[in-house]
Amino acid sequence: MILPLIFLLASLLQHYGAEAESSHVSKFLLPSVKEKNGVQDSAQEKVLTVSGEGMVHSPDFPHTYPRNTVLVWRLVAASNMRIQLTFDERFGLEDPEDGICKYDFVEIEDPTEKTLLGRWCGSQPGTESHKSKGNQIIIRFISDEYFPSEPGFCIHYSPLPVSISEPEVPALPPPSLQGVEELSEAVAGLSTVEEVMKYLEPERWQLDMEELYKPTWQVLGKSFILNKKARGGADLNLLREEVRLYSCTPRNYSVSLREELKRTDVIFWPSCLLVKRCGGNCACCSHHCYDCQCVPARVAKKYHEVLLLKHRGGGRGLLKSMTDVPLEHHEECSCVCKDD
Repeated sequence: MILPLIFLLASLLQHYGAEAESSHVSKFLLPSVKEKNGVQDSAQEKVLTVSGEGMVHSPDFPHTYPRNTVLVWRLVAASNMRIQLTFDERFGLEDPEDGICKYDFVEIEDPTEKTLLGRWCGSQPGTESHKSKGNQIIIRFISDEYFPSEPGFCIHYSPLPVSISEPEVPALPPPSLQGVEELSEAVAGLSTVEEVMKYLEPERWQLDMEELYKPTWQVLGKSFILNKKARGGADLNLLREEVRLYSCTPRNYSVSLREELKRTDVIFWPSCLLVKRCGGNCACCSHHCYDCQCVPARVAKKYHEVLLLKHRGGGRGLLKSMTDVPLEHHEECSCVCKDD
């Protein structure tokens, strides 16, 4: 009796041990669907032929879209056509964090220039129409596992014929392959640090913005060590704007009316007035020449009412009257190569 019971007990232990091992191993099996940042990656993009008007929208639009979703649409028109995209005014995705769309968002990519035209989330859709540089454009929608919103998004598309006068866009090498001079000239023409990051890394520029001001163990600047660094890091956009404001720009100058108008026979009051004249240097001149100078690019004549005093003939005293004097104002300035 004892021996059969021992064999039965051993058999039961072996059976339950195998089940436990199977259950334990199953927890570590990789999921069949590829995941990236907790979001299921789409197997392939969906290609749509653009021969007329149509739309691309989030699943279940205008209701709440599903979680853990990646959808990619490649819109393709005829070779002699371009594609125009316009957002529907009904728009709602998960809110951004610190102004950056990290979680649920829709983005538009132009594969011709390999540039990201924009990324949108929250409650504000893109207000401008977007036109492709070539005959293709990519729309990508991503949602994570948290906080889906409604109504999602809807983008209307339509084909546009290529204008005969439309210049061909030269293919630019990616920034990583550009020379120092070429890359320096390209980023110098950008207005904000966000535009610089988007130009350098269109796929991950928002993540680069987050990491830009994080101190690392390799390099800790004096401003960080001495606790003098501004909260949130240096404002690079402000630094660039200060250069723009105080370089070659219209600024206030006081001019003598008698000298400006070449009227030495009369007296003006006030004797001097403020006008806008080009001033500042051209250290960041974009032209390739030895010397740049700041010159007016747009000039306007404006009239100012002042008091005019003039001696009457025959010693009969002063003529006093209000008069309009024309003065030249510089409204726009530019740096040009100085003639030798």
